Amino acid sequence: MSSRFPIERIEARILDIPTIRPHKLSFGSISRQSPVIVQLWLANGACGFGEAATIGGPSWNEESPEGIQHAISNYLAPALLGQDGAHFEAALARMDLACKGNAFAKSAVEMALIDAVSRSLDLPAWQLLGGKRHQSLPLAWTLASGDVIRDLDEAQLRLEQKRHRIFKMKIGARSPAQDVAHVAQIARGLAGRATLTVDVNQAWDGNTARRYLPQLIDAGVSLIEQPVAKWNVEALQTLTSTLGDRASIMADETVCTPQDAMRLARGQACHVFSLKVAKHGGLLRTRQVAAVAEAADIGWYGGTMLETSIGSAASAHVFSTLGTQHHGCELFGPQLLVDDIVTERMVIRDFELQLPDGPGFGVEVDLAQLRRFDRAHAGQTPSVIDLGRSATTV
Repeated sequence: MSSRFPIERIEARILDIPTIRPHKLSFGSISRQSPVIVQLWLANGACGFGEAATIGGPSWNEESPEGIQHAISNYLAPALLGQDGAHFEAALARMDLACKGNAFAKSAVEMALIDAVSRSLDLPAWQLLGGKRHQSLPLAWTLASGDVIRDLDEAQLRLEQKRHRIFKMKIGARSPAQDVAHVAQIARGLAGRATLTVDVNQAWDGNTARRYLPQLIDAGVSLIEQPVAKWNVEALQTLTSTLGDRASIMADETVCTPQDAMRLARGQACHVFSLKVAKHGGLLRTRQVAAVAEAADIGWYGGTMLETSIGSAASAHVFSTLGTQHHGCELFGPQLLVDDIVTERMVIRDFELQLPDGPGFGVEVDLAQLRRFDRAHAGQTPSVIDLGRSATTV
């Protein structure tokens, strides 16, 4: 049988896009994002886009923008050229044979493939991913400047704009006592007006978490993300059982594969999974992890790697197909960047992200913007960043 959607060409490029402010985490601070953007063409002329973003280069996990681009260009793309693009699972299997691990790289290629095939069929991608169950999701914003006054000003603005009323605080870079004091100050400033979560980014050991998490809960925190190292499942189990119904423990770095999800489910080691398309290795494998969560009565949260609107829209499509036991999403990456690479961003209305319809992922890439931020073209064209304009649009 002849191939219906043969893959003709795949290209990967690294972009460098500044952020509107430093974004501080337990392991460092970032002032730019360097996503890898994949462009994939089918023989019928359809073109799809995918993205793999890392936070702070390889600081979050083993993959770097340079490594992702290399894996795609030298191993994954050659394995797929000429293959039928509509056979998504077969494409994943071929990529697995060509390259072990490299979940971020594979997710970007799979994303571009699904976008291209969806556009060929003139369908939104969610129709190829199981069907939409949500039209919108509550959208969180991360307060990560490290300064209480600035964080409260940010939160106040977003409340007034009706964009966000779920706020996550990045902690773990300072002493636990300082972190608790910082969170408590913000909680007092937002009392009764917002839902508060914290992300410790693996910074604490089990004893520290057992001591200080109750204090964060007393301050008003209801969801706690990855308080201990990703390998420390036993500590997650203890925290999950001892906190009871006072707050929920969310696994992030600990849950990447469906096998990770099974281990956490069997051990009753968390209440929520943070789902991120890149760390799971693509949209289809995100659904596999989510299926384990649903079967084990574990909630889910739509996480971000601070992608542009390409990766954010793709994530929104797969999140729209998942179950009802969720804690919203944080697909705010485009808002944190000084500019985007699409002609129009997803709509935020009444504190919720409106999940886009198609064709494809429902966003159109601005090729001029793609070239503007392309690392390979750095220095060849003037780059003008209007922070005043960005501040009025985020």
